[in-house]
Amino acid sequence: MSFRVEFSDSDKEAVELQEGDCLSEKLTIQNSPILFGCRIGICGTCAVEVLEEKGDPLHPRTHDETEFLGTMAPDRNKVRLACQIHINTNIKIKKTEI
Repeated sequence: MSFRVEFSDSDKEAVELQEGDCLSEKLTIQNSPILFGCRIGICGTCAVEVLEEKGDPLHPRTHDETEFLGTMAPDRNKVRLACQIHINTNIKIKKTEI
């Protein structure tokens, strides 16, 4: 099953990813405005705000992602690390700073 990832505030086209795909493994500089640094959830370079979830909600934050974002973005529950998102629904995201 495939899902659509849309980018708000960007001229990049939406991409279709397969269920379970990790954003950091499928998004590149050519198809995404999201940059990736470490790709393991410790740098925050890939912080995004999830603007919409169309269908099922995204899988919850991992323990490590929760700890990192609890320190870096404690009051922003829509912020996720794109490298930790495994696609299970259609989403619209926007690059954000933490």
